[in-house]
Amino acid sequence: MQHRLGKWAVTTAAALLAMAGVTAATSPKATTTATIDGATTYQPIDGFGFSEHFGRAAVMNGSQGLSAPKQRELLDLLLSRTTGAGLSILRLGIDSGIQPTDPGGPNATPKYTWDGYDKGQVWLAKEAKAYGVNRFYADAWTAPGYMKTNGTDANGGTLCGLSGASCASGDWRKAYSDFLVQWARFYGQEGIRITDLGFTNEPDWTATYDSMRLTPVQATEFVKYFGPIAGSAGYKVACCDSFGWSQQKAYTSAIEADPAARALVTTHTGHNYASQVDSPLPTTKRTWMSEWSPNGTTWNESWDDGSGYDGFTVASAIHDALTKGNVSAYVYWYGASLGATRGFIQLDGDNYHVSKRLWAMANYSRFIRPGANRIGGTTPDANLKLSAFRNTDGTVTVVALNAAAEANQVSFSLRNTGITTGTATPYLTNSANSTARQAALPVTGGSLTATVPARSLVTYTIRR
Repeated sequence: MQHRLGKWAVTTAAALLAMAGVTAATSPKATTTATIDGATTYQPIDGFGFSEHFGRAAVMNGSQGLSAPKQRELLDLLLSRTTGAGLSILRLGIDSGIQPTDPGGPNATPKYTWDGYDKGQVWLAKEAKAYGVNRFYADAWTAPGYMKTNGTDANGGTLCGLSGASCASGDWRKAYSDFLVQWARFYGQEGIRITDLGFTNEPDWTATYDSMRLTPVQATEFVKYFGPIAGSAGYKVACCDSFGWSQQKAYTSAIEADPAARALVTTHTGHNYASQVDSPLPTTKRTWMSEWSPNGTTWNESWDDGSGYDGFTVASAIHDALTKGNVSAYVYWYGASLGATRGFIQLDGDNYHVSKRLWAMANYSRFIRPGANRIGGTTPDANLKLSAFRNTDGTVTVVALNAAAEANQVSFSLRNTGITTGTATPYLTNSANSTARQAALPVTGGSLTATVPARSLVTYTIRR
């Protein structure tokens, strides 16, 4: 299920201003003030990511004719920290492939199989690891059909053995827990350490493809069964990937209300389809926006065309998740896919096309690294969407999204950052630029002045 974000009006003046560079924007309005305060801290950052589930990894790996040189170009676009988005989380999909048929009941000896490829996901995980990715989040859309009330992988159904889900075949809770851990162990054999393991995806949405229904009560119940098994195997438990952020709050609240379940869940995860990120989830644990792509019916490469699935829309959604939801990670849906995809890249035989959505993400993901912390970033200008982060190397990253139809001259005051003199290097994304490096700006006396072009996204890397 998808949910379209609000459309943005685009005027001729805005389009012209968006074409201007950081230092060449015309007719900026009066200087806006902004304060970056290192003494004010919010959430830690785990990273930014993407998925290639449902066979898309195999397409990247050449199943549709993509040559090795083009594969490398795609990988660079998604994973390179110098020329691409520098994404740092890979979300992997778990299906019934390692045990597609009933072994003879929940207490029978499992009959696992492993091909070492997993629809291209193993190849992609190895490539991601070579780029420095070490956060691998694996999530199951469903238990194998024979473990569920409806007997099939698709169309919902509930895991047999949970409250309200009695089945003639018996209680499959332990078998499903073991199944998930075994899948992760197979990846371990391939040199990929699964760090985060989830047992459900959109448990409140019945899809015609792989899906499984769990109420908040049932999800909490299964956490208490699955959590100790996953934990003893060395995996962090993530839950519950509801199809909307507001809907996820019911799952998080149920888990938080149960002391045993609360202790077993490391990360609370929710999607951005049925409802957008507008406030934090009700927990002090890490929270991730773990899947979203904007609704759209055609392939779109535009930065700011008012469609609701352009680059500007994605940049605004990331900003809201970080500053309104206090998320520690932002995981987009497809990095690359086919046809009228809302992914970052459209695959086309031995060719591909890049959407500005990728560069909207890159302005955040390349410069805000795992281990960073969000710090104070405020301005009285409602059209300037501002966020700030301190990385582990001491650099400060400030991201400014100008929603106005005119350029914005901003005077940044850097407080409690440890940086009083140095440089701020801007990276600009708009209709004419894609995370393009601009001339460095001086930091003097703990402040800097910069111009953010109209309807543009600028990231400032600030260092002493």
